[in-house]
Amino acid sequence: MLRALDIRDMLLIDRLELDFQPGLNVLTGETGAGKSILLDSLGFVLGWRGRADLVRQGAERGEVTAVFDLASGHPGRAVLDEAGIEIEDELVLRRVNAQDGRKTAWINDRRVSGDVLRRLSDTLVELHGQHDDRGLLDPKGHRALLDAYADRPDLLETTRAAWRARADIARQLAAARERLDALRAEEDFLRHAVEEFDKLSPEAGEDATLDARRRQMQAGQRIGDDITRALQALGGDGAEGPMIDAQRWLEAAAPQADGALDAPLESLARALDALAEAEQGVSEALDTLEFDPRELEAVEERLFAIRGLARKHNVLPDALPELGDTLRERLSALDGGADDITDLEKELAEADAAYDAAATALSQARQAAAAALDGAMAAELAPLKMERAQFETRFSDATPGPLGRDAVEFTVATNPGAPAGPLGKIASGGELSRFLLALKVCLTGTDSGLTLIFDEIDRGVGGATADAVGRRLAALASGGQVLVVTHSPQVAALGRHHWRVAKDVADGITTSRVVPLDTGDRVDEIARMLAGDSITEAARDAARALLAAS
Repeated sequence: MLRALDIRDMLLIDRLELDFQPGLNVLTGETGAGKSILLDSLGFVLGWRGRADLVRQGAERGEVTAVFDLASGHPGRAVLDEAGIEIEDELVLRRVNAQDGRKTAWINDRRVSGDVLRRLSDTLVELHGQHDDRGLLDPKGHRALLDAYADRPDLLETTRAAWRARADIARQLAAARERLDALRAEEDFLRHAVEEFDKLSPEAGEDATLDARRRQMQAGQRIGDDITRALQALGGDGAEGPMIDAQRWLEAAAPQADGALDAPLESLARALDALAEAEQGVSEALDTLEFDPRELEAVEERLFAIRGLARKHNVLPDALPELGDTLRERLSALDGGADDITDLEKELAEADAAYDAAATALSQARQAAAAALDGAMAAELAPLKMERAQFETRFSDATPGPLGRDAVEFTVATNPGAPAGPLGKIASGGELSRFLLALKVCLTGTDSGLTLIFDEIDRGVGGATADAVGRRLAALASGGQVLVVTHSPQVAALGRHHWRVAKDVADGITTSRVVPLDTGDRVDEIARMLAGDSITEAARDAARALLAAS
């Protein structure tokens, strides 16, 4: 609920403080007194896009502050939570317009963007008037209004979920087809490459192993002859034979040498042991270096094949096994791609059926709600002296989506037999006002905490019709808050709270002011609305009668 509005230096207003109340609040005044300025200022603090030249002439800046009461379950709290703004029960909006056009906004003293302000304002205030192309007259919003009236969020959520599931499978199917087409474009390459990899079967680390073995065999070719000659020099035909002869001769002479040969014999024995150890080591080295020339040829051939395959695919040799697995997977995907697509097509058909069932159920609920709304509108139009008019909710096919496949538009026919058409094109000014009011009365049960503003919605009607309009507005305000800018005395008399907007001129400067009216003042104001500038006692009596009847 809008509780207070403080306006400073906006257009013709220098300083204005208003305290609003629950129920029906009416604002009256002569044409040009500044009622539209009041709404422009409220729209400014709510972030609505409007006229740019709002700052009062001679002022450095204009400022508007609006105070709202927010119930615990008010939808505006979700917007505030998303923006990270904590509040209790009081919401304070403040917006400043500098002379150079710059605009700055705050919510409870926290600076916010215009986007946050507008999203919040959509949960706070709703404006209706003869040029209401932003609200009830906009066919783009009619489906949402009907859904709110139907009050079947379960069907909406089921349809959204079915659409999301269907869309997800459709994306998977499109991606699978795209992948398969890409794989088919390189099928010849894949089959040839996989055949090469399967034939060669390279292993991780194999390049280094083969290279080491190749170097070893090449080295064996170069040093093998020298090692063989060395082994021969160490063996029995070389150093070993003479040393054994020397040992045998010394051993024969040792008994007559009185121990003089013992030490030489021990040294010779150690030398023979070391020689035998050296001979064994050289023999083992020679055995290691021995190879089949055909083995070197085979090692070189495989090493060159592995390195050639690596160069062909522009990878390191050790990356070949992983690349081979990747190519095999792609070929497997190619061979199994048709089956995958068949499975996805089956899933998509099942998802289509689920979405069709959900959308059909939602359409049926909408059709039922439309029939109920059309009946409710007929009941509302009769008291507004439009019993011959017909309101009809029309359906057409829309592109399927998360909200179903229905396009919804509210249409009217003002007279029996006349063609039905869009609200804003068929109804005249007075008729349109009453249609909008009746529609809002029917839909008001779907609102939560909104302050409703009707800007001269009673224009073009009078007498009993104006009284009926006022009573519908009063009924609409009984459970919340309605602000009405009106020129109708019948509507003004039904307000619980009444303000008069007037224009003053002092020292050549024009300003607007808004004055709350007590009972006596209300009599005079309603009498003015009935009689014009010259208020007669008869007009006052008529005003008192209207107030008494309210």
